[in-house]
Amino acid sequence: MAVLEQKTVAFLGAGSMAESMIAGVIEAGKMPAESIYTTNKSNKERLQELKNKYGIHTASSEELPYEKIDLFILAMKPKGAAEALSAIKDKVRPNQVIISVLAGISTTFMEEHLQDGQQVVRVMPNTSSMIQESATALSAGRNTEKENIEVVKELLECMGKVFLIEEEQMDLFTGLAGSGPAYFYYLMEHMEAVGIQNGMNGEMVREIIAQTIYGAAKMVMNTKESPTVLREKVTSPNGTTAAGLQALNSYNGGDAISQAVFHAAKRSKEISNELGGKLITN
Repeated sequence: MAVLEQKTVAFLGAGSMAESMIAGVIEAGKMPAESIYTTNKSNKERLQELKNKYGIHTASSEELPYEKIDLFILAMKPKGAAEALSAIKDKVRPNQVIISVLAGISTTFMEEHLQDGQQVVRVMPNTSSMIQESATALSAGRNTEKENIEVVKELLECMGKVFLIEEEQMDLFTGLAGSGPAYFYYLMEHMEAVGIQNGMNGEMVREIIAQTIYGAAKMVMNTKESPTVLREKVTSPNGTTAAGLQALNSYNGGDAISQAVFHAAKRSKEISNELGGKLITN
């Protein structure tokens, strides 16, 4: 059984995704703050901010205690991945695991930029990891041992639900879940604007919309019924819901949602191609 409490993790990058994951792990109570390190290329003020907020270790890349770290998480911008991998190539051992949370950075890409036999894992969380509600995908590289896959899975479960998928599905997962929260925030923005424009208190209307989305999601998860069945159950002929759905159809709302997922997935694949990454196709 994987024992996360005995592991040490280093985040290579200190942006919003790194912070979301750090917050989720610490909040879950499965890894002490002193077992977490973070570094970035040059922004020392950002590192100090994270140290003050979470009590974690911060260091320059040269100062990281590489020999003590079990899991390295690539959390910089995707364009910096090759440089970061080259920088750690001769500093990590085969029994350490390199984890990418970056769109478009495949396990093959990581393996090609590291020593032969290096264990790598590609994951795609979303920013809901900060409140331990992320939908996170995991795909392991060819050299990664089952025990280490379980360690990474345990780490990710501190931040929500984890789905083991084939790597060729990772771009689609990115479009669905990695970028997914932004679609709902976009929807909420527009619903909120209608409420405010028609005289409702902004704070109240936001809470109403958030509770509505939360309740709808819980209905799907708790009843195990499909969204189609649930939609039909609340749609009376010639009723208010039917009128709203008819407007959505008239303005191609369904197509817009489909295209959002498609274009995010397409962009994930483009990033991989731009960086020279290769996706597994077997």
